[in-house]
Amino acid sequence: MDKQPLSKSRLLNFIHTGDLITFHWCMCRKRQQQLTDLSKVISHSADGFYYVLIPLALLLVDTTSAQLAFIALGAAFCIERPLYALLKKGLKRNRPADILKDFHSFITPSDQFSFPSGHTSGAFLSATVVATLVPALFWPAYIWACLVGASRILLGVHFPTDTLAGA
Repeated sequence: MDKQPLSKSRLLNFIHTGDLITFHWCMCRKRQQQLTDLSKVISHSADGFYYVLIPLALLLVDTTSAQLAFIALGAAFCIERPLYALLKKGLKRNRPADILKDFHSFITPSDQFSFPSGHTSGAFLSATVVATLVPALFWPAYIWACLVGASRILLGVHFPTDTLAGA
């Protein structure tokens, strides 16, 4: 028996269906106020202006690492932010609250479109810089970045593939 190759539209439909199932599963776990509050704190920790604090925090570890972090983060964000904006405005994927009937996110998103997650991309970019400069911080940095992505889903402002693309 011959199997038909997976067409592009079938693949995209499969991915979208998986996204919806995973999103709904996450939303079923959102009924706990403590989880919502924690998700808000984690998500807020990835707001853009906090990235300036990374080199300052690294001053406690090593002046050279702090200087390199400032340069590396600046250069990386100069590449990442325009790419993020280009994808976001080019693909124009609506957010869960705009697609799902009777659904409201737990926070107001920072912009109109969903794909990719800017909070997640910024968190993973920062985690990569920190882990490269201070290898002892590898696990804490990437665990934080993963938690940022999860928080964006749990707050209802992103689908899982938005955060995967951001990572």
